Amino acid sequence: GGDVSMYTHQKFVIAHNADRIVSVQLTMMDPVALDALQAEQKMTFTYEVSFEESENSFHRRYEQYLDFNFFQHKIHWFSVFNSFMMVIFLVGLVSMILLRTLRKDYARYAKEDELDSLERDMSDEYGWKLVHGDVFRPPNRLMWLAAVYGIGIQFCVQCVVVVLAVICGSLFMESGAVLNTVILSGALISFVGGYFSGSYYSQNDGKNWIKTMILSTALFPGVSFAILFVLNTIAVAHNSMVAIPFLYIVMLVVLFFFVTFPLSLAGTIVGRNWNGVPQYPCRIKRIPSPVPYKKWYLTPWAISLLGGLLPFGSIFIEMYFLFTSMWNYKVYYVYGFMLLVFLILMIVTSCVSVVGTYFLLNAENYHWHWTSFLSSASTAIYVFLYSIHFYLFKTKMTGLYQAFFYYGYTSIFCFALALMCGSVGYLSSGIFVRTIYRNIKCD
Repeated sequence: GGDVSMYTHQKFVIAHNADRIVSVQLTMMDPVALDALQAEQKMTFTYEVSFEESENSFHRRYEQYLDFNFFQHKIHWFSVFNSFMMVIFLVGLVSMILLRTLRKDYARYAKEDELDSLERDMSDEYGWKLVHGDVFRPPNRLMWLAAVYGIGIQFCVQCVVVVLAVICGSLFMESGAVLNTVILSGALISFVGGYFSGSYYSQNDGKNWIKTMILSTALFPGVSFAILFVLNTIAVAHNSMVAIPFLYIVMLVVLFFFVTFPLSLAGTIVGRNWNGVPQYPCRIKRIPSPVPYKKWYLTPWAISLLGGLLPFGSIFIEMYFLFTSMWNYKVYYVYGFMLLVFLILMIVTSCVSVVGTYFLLNAENYHWHWTSFLSSASTAIYVFLYSIHFYLFKTKMTGLYQAFFYYGYTSIFCFALALMCGSVGYLSSGIFVRTIYRNIKCD
């Protein structure tokens, strides 16, 4: 029970350069103590305004809000350097292990090819060659994999476009400019998502391409809209300023139906017609082979869960800066760092996915499609777990209202990250699988 006071004087200092206002500072002054014993107390509120000349140009007025000491700290530089060294080490390690292992595999398979059929039956054949007749079999839930794969590739392209646009146009200096760029670019680049989704679905002999196209186009916007609808309802119930205006929602719906949907449809049709014919190096057997029982660490679920650890390690520090700018009122402006970390994440994700796929195929398990996707997408699980730690120990948020908003927006971010990482991992594994089976003799 300390003394309670109320400020009764407000001082506005308006800085201007020629006829343009470049900053406004408000100082609260003259606190008057409130008497707890009195039911009513009269107060006089006053304000003053002063104008000052400033040398800051109108176009650089935003720089005073940028925290250079925080974002360009040695730790930030060190983390990027650390991640970069990890990438070099990982790529070198993956290349060395796979090249040496694959060379041995090829030599062993070539030796087996020289044996006659009786000797070959007597020899104990094992490894990834055994599943050559099943490895290109269409995956389970083909429609869902085609949809998430297309969306993920679209997000990768969109991420690069948005970051380059923000860097070139200094869009972080304009309120809401980055968010508008993300929404508009997402609508325009939906052609890419439709193309990859449509071509992949057609290559795997999918028949229900219209339903796949609708799923691919509506999956992420649908999930995001459902979460935002709940958050908006809570905001309106609390008379909060963060509630999204109705007109803005109408504009988003119009953008989806008249820009995103037609472009996604066009991308799907182009993908089906231009790149819809499968080009597999091995024929698919009519009867699927049985998958042998292996130890727990060679099962798809173990590979999927462990796969996200290294990619998360490469972006861990950047997540701290990103979450701080989102929830602790700092303006994120180091988009060069973000682009570098994004490229590092993509390389690490690709390497981890390829290694996981090799282990799975070597264990004679040909269900590599979803495993390669999920082993990369699981990065988002670790990011979400980190966000819980950040909420509890790095923010001063309390109550259900703030928790709903924090975890709601974080869920949308993690869902997008999962789709993006998963599709890159799957694309890398697909290229790897085609490459290794192209270089062996298939019966």
